[in-house]
Amino acid sequence: MTTAVSSKSPSPTRVEGKFMGTLVCWILGLGSLVSWNSLLSIGDYYYALFPNYHPSRVLTLVYQPFALGAMAILAYNEARVDTRKRNLAGYILFTLSTAALIVLDLATSGRGGVGNYIGICAIVGLFGIADAHVQGGMVGDLAFMCPEFMQSFFAGVAASGALTSGLRLITKAAFEKSNHGLRKGVMLFLAISAFFEFLCVLLYTFIFPKLPIVKHYRTKAAAEGSKTVAADLAAAGITKPIEQAEQFERLSTKQLLIKNIDYELDLYFIYVLTLSIFPGFLYENTGKHQLGSWYALVLIAMYNVWDLIGRYVPLIKIIELKSRKGLMIAIISRFLLIPCFYYTAKYGDQGYMIFLVSFLGLTNGYLTVCVMTAAPQGYKGPEQNALGNLLVLFLLAGIFTGVALGWLWIIGNGKF
Repeated sequence: MTTAVSSKSPSPTRVEGKFMGTLVCWILGLGSLVSWNSLLSIGDYYYALFPNYHPSRVLTLVYQPFALGAMAILAYNEARVDTRKRNLAGYILFTLSTAALIVLDLATSGRGGVGNYIGICAIVGLFGIADAHVQGGMVGDLAFMCPEFMQSFFAGVAASGALTSGLRLITKAAFEKSNHGLRKGVMLFLAISAFFEFLCVLLYTFIFPKLPIVKHYRTKAAAEGSKTVAADLAAAGITKPIEQAEQFERLSTKQLLIKNIDYELDLYFIYVLTLSIFPGFLYENTGKHQLGSWYALVLIAMYNVWDLIGRYVPLIKIIELKSRKGLMIAIISRFLLIPCFYYTAKYGDQGYMIFLVSFLGLTNGYLTVCVMTAAPQGYKGPEQNALGNLLVLFLLAGIFTGVALGWLWIIGNGKF
């Protein structure tokens, strides 16, 4: 039975499904990056196969132009792109691409070589396109819902890193002493990642659009002029035209860009710093220590765990940073970590490096959630969707710039 909801009806004081919606958003956030984090977490395997090709740096650099280019196109056309088709396309592409890594490794019997490396790079490019579909689509969608959904989504994004690091440590320990143990652990690890991506397809298709609270926010957005939620409303059984309370003229994408340039630059600078250090510097520039081959994996795991913790810190309202000026000052101050990492890698012990990496993750998660939840406040549904896409565009631009700048760490090492 289909229904129609008028925008003139008062907002309910309590809409059912908030807890389930928060949980589903967490899993969808996890799925938006679990494939990419899986690729980062098996860096030790790719360094064994391609020791001279800088896989952690090269694969990240390959990923970003596809993610940034696709995101720029989608952000420009966000008002005409169906959110449901966009998000489902992204999660399905993630599922197939992760499975393709397994197929490629099986087809080549786990050998190195340029041909295998190019194949992996091609799959990584598909990861980038999928990322642009999912992150921009989900952030735009959640921007006009309750802030808890946005926070939970980005907590899930960070959880994907913590989960993949934990699973990677377990699989490495379980298969370390067996024949071809490293490869067996990687295959099991990628299979688990593909399963999580497929779970996201099912949740977004059958569960999320039918939650009462989600239907409420999407109906409200449609009443304010949003055209991107039509397919999701149809999937929830709302197919009749929704009455619009008044003619709504939204701010243009350019106007939103200008009015929120500080928030957009906040995200850009957060990820310029983070990706100039993580993961390439941690794999290639931290030297050899007592942890041996486990050292880089431990550093990656510590970053991911503290990034996850940082994304829950803003739930403590007394320490949530909302000031636009305060956010900018805090984010610019993080660049002081660059000399800290340099001198710690050169003179410090592994304990100091683990502390620094933990702090990098904590501040990355905390500041990301503070910006993402504060920026959309005060706008109508279509504007919040557009702004969400712009924020993700600047986030990906920051990642791309950070990855490019990360190559500066290997200058003076005597080799490319």
